[in-house]
Formats: sequence, C-alpha cells, structure tokens
Amino acid sequence: MSFDTLGLSPVLLAALKKSGYTEPTSVQSASIPQALEGHDLIVSAQTGSGKTAALMLPSLNRIANMPANKGAGVQVLVLTPTRELAQQVAEATKTYGQGIQDLRIATVVGGMPYGAQIKMLSRRVDVLVATPGRLIDHLNAKRVNLSQVHTLILDEADRMLDMGFIEDIESIVAKTPGSRQTLMFSATFEGSVARLAAEMLNEPKRIDISNQKQKHTNITQTLLYADDAAHKMRLLDHLLRDASVDQAIVFTATKRGADALADRLDEEGFAASALHGDMNQRQRTRTLNQLQRGRLRVLVATDVAARGIDVQGISHAINYDLPMQAEDYVHRIGRTGRAGRSGLAFTLATHSERHKIRRIEHFIGQTLNADVIEGLEPTKTAESSRGRKGGKGGGRHGGGERRFNKHKEQSRSGFAMRKGEQERSFDKPRASFDGDRPSFGDRPAKAGFGDRPSRGGFGGDRPAKEGRPASRGSDRPFGKGNKESFSRGKKKSAPRAWA
Repeated sequence: MSFDTLGLSPVLLAALKKSGYTEPTSVQSASIPQALEGHDLIVSAQTGSGKTAALMLPSLNRIANMPANKGAGVQVLVLTPTRELAQQVAEATKTYGQGIQDLRIATVVGGMPYGAQIKMLSRRVDVLVATPGRLIDHLNAKRVNLSQVHTLILDEADRMLDMGFIEDIESIVAKTPGSRQTLMFSATFEGSVARLAAEMLNEPKRIDISNQKQKHTNITQTLLYADDAAHKMRLLDHLLRDASVDQAIVFTATKRGADALADRLDEEGFAASALHGDMNQRQRTRTLNQLQRGRLRVLVATDVAARGIDVQGISHAINYDLPMQAEDYVHRIGRTGRAGRSGLAFTLATHSERHKIRRIEHFIGQTLNADVIEGLEPTKTAESSRGRKGGKGGGRHGGGERRFNKHKEQSRSGFAMRKGEQERSFDKPRASFDGDRPSFGDRPAKAGFGDRPSRGGFGGDRPAKEGRPASRGSDRPFGKGNKESFSRGKKKSAPRAWA
C-alpha cells in the first residue's frame, strides 16, 4: 500500500514524497482513511509506529481542502502531556504541511517565554499544539478562540490523565464545538480514559494495531540482576563501554538521581547529561539538541522528561531504576528501536525487586530474558534475598542462556570489583519458619547511590514532584487533579457532512 491510496490531498502527497516517506505504517493505513471519512477515533499503537502522521495528516488534509482561514480561530487543536512531545508534533506538522500555503502553526507549552506566546496567539493560528496547563492560562486571559476547532487531537491521553490534567481537559473541550471531530491516542483505554472517551467522542471507531504482547519485537530485552547499588553501577559501566552503543538513554526514578548519575558518568569519561522536569526550557532544549547532533552519548532521564524523545541514534535503553508503573516500561524501551530499527533494552534489578519484574512481565505478556555478564555475576540469589528455602522466581542465569563477555581492560573503569569480592559469602543462617515470613537475618545492604526506595507501591505513586510546576505557567495543572468528572464537553451526536 502507498500513501496515494489513502485519499490524501496532492499537496500532502508531494510533501511526504519530498520528505522521503513512501509507504504508510500499519497505524497510518488503518487510521487515515477512517479519519478522512469523519469518524472519531480511539487509537492504540506503539511508540515509533508513525502515530504522529496518523493523527496530523487527516487534519491537515481538511485544512488543505478548505478556504483560507481569515483569522476566525484555531482549526486544529492538539493536546499533549509534555512540552517535548508538543514540540515534536509541531515540527512533524511543519514537515507534512510544508506545501499548504501560509500554514500557521503555534506551540503553547510551559517553560517557554510567555511574551512570545502572547505575540504568537495575537496572530492567525491554524494548528495549535499545546500542553493543557499553559493553554488554560491563555484561555482564562481570553487570548485563544477555540470556537472554530474542527479537529481535536488528544495525544497520549492516558498520560495526561495520569498527570492530573482531567479538569483542564474538560475546561478546554468545553470551549470547542460539539460537532468537532475527535481523535484520541492512548496506550490504554480502561478506567478514566474510557470514561473520558465515552463523554467526549461520538460513536468512535476503535483501532488497536497491536497488543502489548506484540509490541517492540525489534527490541531485544534483557534482565540483569545486581546484588546492590555498587554492583548495579558496575553493570551499567560495562554496558555503556560496549562498542555497540551508539547512544544510550538511562532511566532513573527521581530527578535527583538523574543529576547524580549523570555527574558520575561524566566524571568517568562518558559524554553524559541529565534531562528532567526541574530543568528550564533552555537547558532542556540545549540537551536535546546535543543528543540529536550526536554530541551526547548518554542521556540520563526521568519518565516524564523522556516522553516524546525521538532520536534514531539511540541504540540502548537502560532501566537503571525500575519504573513506578509497568506501563512506563513500554514507553521507556520504546526510546530505542525507532522507525523499525533494532534496539537493545537492559533492565537492572535486585532480587528483592522480583515482584516488580513480575508485574512488568505480566503487563507485556512475556518473560524478560535474565542473563549474566561474565565476571559480574550476582552472588545473591532470589532465595537468599527472601531469606528462606524454596519458592519460585530464582535467578535464571546460565543454563545454556546467553552470557556476556566482560573484557579485562574494562576493569580499569573505576567500578571494578575489589579483590576477593567474588568470594564473599551471603549464606547467612536461614529461619526454620516454613511460611511466607522472611528471615530477619538477611537484611538488605544499606541503600547506596541511586538506590533509594520509591514512595508508594509499584503500581501507584509516581516519583515525588516529577514534572510539577515551581511557578505559574508550567505544564502541570494548578487545581485538584484527581477529580474524574466529565460533565462538561460532551459531544453532540449530530452527524457530520464534509464537502
């Protein structure tokens, strides 16, 4: 199938050809024809699958076939959870719409100069890409007119709700016409996302390109067990010194942990930098530009900050800290293997975190391949971590599985094992109790660098204050973010007829 068969305007086809796009991806083939017919859509597709084009091409097609906008108001509104994703969508829209005469695209996000945004909004805007928090500020100041919006796009709707944007989204949607077309993209469609879709979409078509079990088949996923934080650091050092690494993204649970790890890696000779929500927009933009240009080899990032990063040079994604939610694991490893390329994803964990690994495996529908690096094998086992005999979930090391070779010269990295460390014994007396209570003779080692316990449970609380605003105008909402009421913005069910 080619783009010519999807029913797109010649001006868009010419732009796609000029940019080197020849064949649509699966999500584009399934979504674009349905959207061009005027249907509301609920779409689930993995990152790197071409969903940005799937959501933007139909709306640009409508602009290309309509009379010029004389400044009556915004025609296409795109809401995203983060400023990085908003900027990515805006840049892609410029590429796809380069043949549309005098197409005006504006980006409204936190962390960017407020005055420049006011000036931008004072002029005609065809496509507005925004984060909910900052858009609410401009709506309250009556700087934005949404009464002419014919297409509303909610990108990563699940993430926006997780971040507490429910009330902001309700307020924004209430300003748009009930006859609009709504395209919703989300990794999941349960709970609050399903309720939001039921209230704001009109008889939507559901498109699910792949379930979680089929995702990221081009990414080799490997689990490496560590005894403690120091052992985990040595594993990370070995992985990053491998010659196969083009660029790597390393995930931490906290902003403080990202800064500390980036500084340590930089001291060890890696071209490394951190990316997290406490950085101002100029710092974040500079870091991402360095990554895009290949000047950074290692990016240490938190979950929220890494959303929307699309750098094809990233060959490795490494979970230094486990994600707070299993769903975040999918988004993390999706930073590698972009545009159909192959990628490598490594997860570093202690045996005490085995329950979190099980939740990830349950979510993705597959077992993570547990391997060891020669010379860096863990000395603890799942049994010793529990402090009792028996039980499931022991380390799956060896047994014919792939083993990594650790070159001797890499022991000069500064994280090499001390002499005799391999001979340490962790076989402390086990309790004779036969139940599920762990032995108190096997207390975990004192937490070291980057190994602080996360707040809350694995499936619940996120890292403290990640992405929350320090001042007015940031990406986070200011009101209560957990109210799940969708009383406003309900769509009218009147049929649409397009010329």
